[in-house]
Amino acid sequence: MKSYVLSLCLIFATSDLCAQAAEWQPSPGHTQLPLWPDQAPDAQLVPGPESVHTTKDDDQVGGKPYRYVSNVSQPTLTVYAPQGKNSGAVVVVIPGGGFEILAMDLEGTEVCDWLTSNGVTCVLLKYRVPGAPYDWHCKCRPDNFVIPTMALEDVQRAVRLVRSRAVKLHIDPHKVGVLGFSAGGYLVAEISTQYERRLYQPVDAADQESCRPDFAVAIYPGHMDKQGNLNQNVPVTAQAPPTFLLQAEDDGVDSVDDSLLYYAALKQAGVPVEMHLYAQGGHAFGLRPTKLPITHWPELVTQWLRTIDMIP
Repeated sequence: MKSYVLSLCLIFATSDLCAQAAEWQPSPGHTQLPLWPDQAPDAQLVPGPESVHTTKDDDQVGGKPYRYVSNVSQPTLTVYAPQGKNSGAVVVVIPGGGFEILAMDLEGTEVCDWLTSNGVTCVLLKYRVPGAPYDWHCKCRPDNFVIPTMALEDVQRAVRLVRSRAVKLHIDPHKVGVLGFSAGGYLVAEISTQYERRLYQPVDAADQESCRPDFAVAIYPGHMDKQGNLNQNVPVTAQAPPTFLLQAEDDGVDSVDDSLLYYAALKQAGVPVEMHLYAQGGHAFGLRPTKLPITHWPELVTQWLRTIDMIP
């Protein structure tokens, strides 16, 4: 994914660099559900209305353009039911996009297609972006490692809401996982370590549920390496959930050190953790097939889910 094209599309939304459409909608047969019953907490103004962008032919992943959504002020959940036998497991999928946009197909719906084919319920989270202090349009960010409050609030709420609806969703409330990419991978680490830190006041009975994931998958996560030390906003303890990490060593957006530092902290705390590093793959490859070995990573996650008894 070419980060400069993403930035230009955000700044020049009407230019010929990207095609723009109205609010993001799931495919037919799926319904978006509001994440919050009323206004989301700590709401902030966004630069404009929510819109969906499609990249041009010179910016593709796996030989195809990708779609992303910008200016999300109304976070939602979209449920994708498992195909075949229901394993009882559910995964909240958290797309990446630098807290500026959300890669809704590359790191969202395509992930749900894979998960549901393995008997896993998928819940796609459309969380609020952009979110201060993450503003990639300038070098004026106060701290690259400040907690993305609105986004993390949305993740905390999503996990609680899913767990509270276990019976309706036909899932096991003890098999609730999270899977995220890039900025979404950072949110995976935060929800895995910040689940006891309530960022918002309870709004209904769902908020009485725990937001601790039962397992976590972070794919090319970012924002973890702070001058050679693990970001202090990821306070790892022995209570962090079993975790799977994957990244390419030639990732030019989020350094492989992000995964290495998080792995070391989890290992030291005694948390079950599995990590896979590949020489090539770059950043933002999603699940789209290529000739590189890293393209087979979903098979590794499926095997790992079996080893931790989340799927049969």
